Amino acid sequence: MNCELFIHWNPDLVFFHLGPLAVRWYGLCWLVGFAVAYLLVRRLYREQKIKDELFDPLFIYCFMGILLGARLGHCIFYEPDYFLTSVRGIIEMFLPIRFVDGNINYAGNWLFQLTGGAAAFVGYEGLASHGGTLGLMIALWLYVKKTKLNIWTVLDNIAIATGSMACFIRLGNLMNSEIIGKVTDVPWAFIFERVDQMPRHPGQLYEAIAYAILFGILWYLHKRMPEKIGTGWYFGFCLAYIFTFRFFIEYTKEVQEAFEASLPIDMGQILSIPFVILGVWCMVRARQSS
Repeated sequence: MNCELFIHWNPDLVFFHLGPLAVRWYGLCWLVGFAVAYLLVRRLYREQKIKDELFDPLFIYCFMGILLGARLGHCIFYEPDYFLTSVRGIIEMFLPIRFVDGNINYAGNWLFQLTGGAAAFVGYEGLASHGGTLGLMIALWLYVKKTKLNIWTVLDNIAIATGSMACFIRLGNLMNSEIIGKVTDVPWAFIFERVDQMPRHPGQLYEAIAYAILFGILWYLHKRMPEKIGTGWYFGFCLAYIFTFRFFIEYTKEVQEAFEASLPIDMGQILSIPFVILGVWCMVRARQSS
């Protein structure tokens, strides 16, 4: 296998430094994804003549729901033995730090002293999309309780913009060389030099492209069928599309944690199944109620 034929991938993790704080590509992709989704949903609200004061708190609810859900989802589903078995792990689960160990190099990170040791500001290393989706759904339920808006309208609007944000998040994963694919000899394989020297499926790029296509489909359909907003159909289509694709794309990806190797399907696939079922149910419900 001639590794020179493949795409060698080893970008700098940091986009720029702001004093001692490193702004990483991953965080920047999250920020851009949120900003794009924010502008898209604001446009949808205005198209539907929903008051701006009802839109204003939505960003905070979504941001906190996705961040907390994604973080807790990763810690609970993928690394419970680390995060749930010690005070140190619980602290790192909620704060974007890692306690400094002598065998880990945190050069380039912002270090600060704590009682009994030191810690490095590393951001949240480990976010799970399934947890983020669940966290978002809970946050939107709380938002609807506060604003008294129709929950299906809110869910459909968020769904229409979701593909744009999901695309940027997976591009962030690509910049981090994380969630890597299995070894392959396809001509578009990436060699993630930060990981090893083997050509692998760029699973992050596959997902980014799929989510960009999802956004294009839903944006086109909402223009053709605006009357479906508020039925839950767009929300159901979004869930079914994303997590059906996620289920099958897992076959090209390496397992994230060792314990998954002993499972008949990996954790990402297990967690995808309930979301696919929920998505299909929402689409059937929307059709029956129309």
